[in-house]
Amino acid sequence: MTASSLMADAIAIQVEDLSFRWYKGNTVLDACSLAVPRGEFWMLLGTNGSGKSTLLKLLAGLLQPHSGTIKPMSRMGFVFQNPDHQLVMPTVGADVAFGLVREALTPVQTRQRVEAALDAVNLLSLLRRPIYALSGGQKQRVAIAGALARQCEILLLDEPTALLDPDSQLELVAQVQRLVKERDMTALWVTHRLDELDYSDGAFLLEAGRVVDQGDPHRLRQRLMQITE
Repeated sequence: MTASSLMADAIAIQVEDLSFRWYKGNTVLDACSLAVPRGEFWMLLGTNGSGKSTLLKLLAGLLQPHSGTIKPMSRMGFVFQNPDHQLVMPTVGADVAFGLVREALTPVQTRQRVEAALDAVNLLSLLRRPIYALSGGQKQRVAIAGALARQCEILLLDEPTALLDPDSQLELVAQVQRLVKERDMTALWVTHRLDELDYSDGAFLLEAGRVVDQGDPHRLRQRLMQITE
């Protein structure tokens, strides 16, 4: 294996010169480039309208760029800001199993995958709980369990704590950090909350559809605090 291929394998998420505009011509991303190292937990920062959610949807294939490139990625899971937009089955176990339909697993294999995924997010005891009876934080953990059951290597999370209370916010971000480190996963997390940066390996700052700064999350937090003072 060449040195260049080894370097490429060390990057899990990579985009180069990505551009996107809505049908009326409003540019959202303008030659945006970034790279997330494999096995790390990075966050995406920026004001409203800077292009954060659009970038995540492009990475997930929910939108198509007008130009630029996205490195082909390993199996990924996408966690929406509002979990009600992605949980489709009546119970916790059924929803996690729903994503496994295409894998032609036996019933025993499916049950093992579901139980292992729910155990990883501390929800195994709620296997048969109706979705409507869950808290917002529990719903987000079900969405993450669905990605774990599919053996995703990459998590894309679009402000997953936006609708949660403060205690649930930090519980969720800590749990994602733990999963990334224990399972050698990679995560890119969109946030407005500066305290969540304490859990990340690095961060990107978007302005007007471009990455204008990146690296140490504590330095970026200080920069953002100065901007908003």
